[in-house]
Amino acid sequence: MNEQKFYEKTIKSDTIYDGKILKLRVETVELENKRYSKREIVDHQKGVGIIAFDGDDKIWMVKQYRKAIDKITLEIPAGLVDPGEMPIETAKRELQEEVGYLPETISYLFDMHASPGFTNDKLSFFLAKDLVKSSLEQDEDENVEACAIEIKELYKMVENGEITDAKTIIAILYCIKLLNEA
Repeated sequence: MNEQKFYEKTIKSDTIYDGKILKLRVETVELENKRYSKREIVDHQKGVGIIAFDGDDKIWMVKQYRKAIDKITLEIPAGLVDPGEMPIETAKRELQEEVGYLPETISYLFDMHASPGFTNDKLSFFLAKDLVKSSLEQDEDENVEACAIEIKELYKMVENGEITDAKTIIAILYCIKLLNEA
């Protein structure tokens, strides 16, 4: 495959907005055919998502209100990586803040790009097991409620449209794979 054919050379980059967790920029790019185009790109702070097993066939979930879609959602625990922090440490911290447990066993699974057509948003998934009670205070702008739910029940919630969060759907499908291998 000719990789050069797909490459877009950045000619100019303008920052439109620079916020707390994201930046919006517009790039002028030169295409392989020597034409020019604009790309609107959202630079997003790296995050983590945690699949936290409760010891049975349940995983920990958090219920929270999401202003962007004006709904209460059910999601896997997740959060943003602080500057200088390793993603695995973020995963441990977020699990303590949102669910009140610290994993004795935690392992990196894979990365996901949310929507590479317009954002570099990248989420690293971790598998957490052997949980022990250990809580940290939630972030001041956070209001979540934690609950452990059976994986098969969560899968039904995906099928009937109750769960629409992409990272959570990916996590549930991964859990179904794990159950089928057991």
